[in-house]
Amino acid sequence: MSIDTVILHEDFSASQAVIKCNGTLIIVIYTVCASAICCFGEKKAADASVPQINRKKWLSLARETGKELRHKVIYCIYVRSHTVDGTFNAIVPDLDRIKNLGADMIWFMPIHPCGRVNMKGSAGSPYAIQDYREVNPEYGTKQDFENLVAEIHSRGMKCMIDVVYNHTSPDSFLVKHHPEYFYKTPGGEFGNKVADWGDIIDLDFNNPELWDYLIETLKMWAGIVDGFRCDVAPLIPLEFWRRARMEVETVRPGCVWLAETVEGEFIKLNRGQGLTALSDGETYQAFDITYDYDVINFMRDYFEGKGGLRDYIDMLNRQDVAYPENYVKLRFLENHDRPRAKSFIHSESDLLNWTAFLYFQKGTTLVYAGQEVQSALKPSLFEVEKVDWDRKRDISGFMRKLYGIKQQHLFADGDYFLEKDGDSETIIGYYEKDGQKIAGVFPVKSEHVNIRLSDVPDGCYKDLINGQDINVRNGAVHTPGRAVIFKVEG
Repeated sequence: MSIDTVILHEDFSASQAVIKCNGTLIIVIYTVCASAICCFGEKKAADASVPQINRKKWLSLARETGKELRHKVIYCIYVRSHTVDGTFNAIVPDLDRIKNLGADMIWFMPIHPCGRVNMKGSAGSPYAIQDYREVNPEYGTKQDFENLVAEIHSRGMKCMIDVVYNHTSPDSFLVKHHPEYFYKTPGGEFGNKVADWGDIIDLDFNNPELWDYLIETLKMWAGIVDGFRCDVAPLIPLEFWRRARMEVETVRPGCVWLAETVEGEFIKLNRGQGLTALSDGETYQAFDITYDYDVINFMRDYFEGKGGLRDYIDMLNRQDVAYPENYVKLRFLENHDRPRAKSFIHSESDLLNWTAFLYFQKGTTLVYAGQEVQSALKPSLFEVEKVDWDRKRDISGFMRKLYGIKQQHLFADGDYFLEKDGDSETIIGYYEKDGQKIAGVFPVKSEHVNIRLSDVPDGCYKDLINGQDINVRNGAVHTPGRAVIFKVEG
């Protein structure tokens, strides 16, 4: 075998070697350890005007992302729609229920004042922010918010807020006081770099003073909350996020960083125009958790009849080798930007099976408020529209049971593998380490089928979901149309 060319692509978290061997291209994905990177010295920035950080210091921070985040559940609340009053104070009576559901952290969608210029709908988008350092007066006062966070903490949960740093509303505090912080079109006007979003205008991260202002804002909020969910994080320079993480750590050690990463098509669109667009692998250099949008289109295609279940499962398995060993993905069936699961999974038994698989997957689980009652109505971002809390289809007890199962230690550090059954629409998953094993079988079309398992001895096991017996005979298990999860012993 003769090797003609080796091209290294440095991504720190998921690097690639492209090897040309006898005219054939071979792509190898591998993980580079932090110590090895540091040995080669610090990489020089292309633009010396952009603020720099100590790369060795950052690497030690990013590698501290704890696998225990894979046990966690984040519960997302849109304050405007969560209660009749739509206020911080009105959420407090609901905290015990949320805690009992099995939530470790509450993520509040943007809590800041909404812009009024070019406002969408009658209420305006929470993502068109007027002032990063204030709270929406319709929700209450800053003290009300701090009281709410204190109540969350008193129940053993953490609090995360939305950070929207790609853009502001056209009538924002920064527009009035620092117009130099904003992107300008070729005609010298405020605007957007990619899409034409009329209710927002983009910030310009070529201005180092903008970095200072935004990071000081993060440090201010870090004195109150425990984490940040960062909107369209890949559109903002990685060096900004690195520096932000390092500085926030001095205020809130262990702050949790969740990145809304984006679909591959959107990365390609931005890069094609010469704009910043970080891959998930790059984003892990500064964030603990990234969105599941790298595989979301395969899931969507399956539900729309355009793709197979095996395609989706193959992409999920690929994540386990493409990202750092301690990677954490945000797993969800729905969120504020996506349709409610109930709107496209109409069968209740199918939805329960998908919910079981959601909790089983390696990563942090996201629950969007209302998901626990199978709400099909997704509240509008631009109107005052309340969550439909009809309890007739409440599956809170089921989700609580799944949360308990998710606390098994193998869910954090076990070897993880998924496969599709060859004869049915059934997902089979395994966690295994040091002779211990957990298996899960998820008939996502509620089929009654016999499923062949990998390396599971014949015997009688206990279903961790409902306590019933699970019999494995001749290496196969019968699933009565519902998900089963069990420990493999013997």
